[in-house]
Amino acid sequence: MTGTRRVRVSSPQTRIALARGVRGVRRPLPLPGPADPALARRVFAAQRRAAVRTVALLALVLFGTSGLIAALPVLDRLTVGGVPLSWLVLATATYPLLLLIAAWHVRAAERTEDRLRPPSARTGDGSGPPRPGRPPVTRTTPGGPA
Repeated sequence: MTGTRRVRVSSPQTRIALARGVRGVRRPLPLPGPADPALARRVFAAQRRAAVRTVALLALVLFGTSGLIAALPVLDRLTVGGVPLSWLVLATATYPLLLLIAAWHVRAAERTEDRLRPPSARTGDGSGPPRPGRPPVTRTTPGGPA
């Protein structure tokens, strides 16, 4: 194998990153529209209230499940397929509830953003730009085009 040369192959992004050096230039991400500090504070406050409600609900589910198991020690003695019933309660009730609470919280945060979006950022039908993974909202008026 005389005369063969090894060739280093890398993606263009790797070459750019290596050419930039160890530290890249950090720039702030562009804002999607004009900055409105008052609107940002209102959205943040509303989402913080939703987060407090979510954390309280999570605590209620977690401590409530633990309290239920502590209050009913018979759940530890009863078994289904060799598994204590208390474990099944934790696995079949707690985790699905946590998932539902998380989905509810995300949807509440999205609704808050949609509700507080300024009129200039909305589309003609008042729904705003569609979010990824959700179809755009179409609204019809009575007697209007079908």
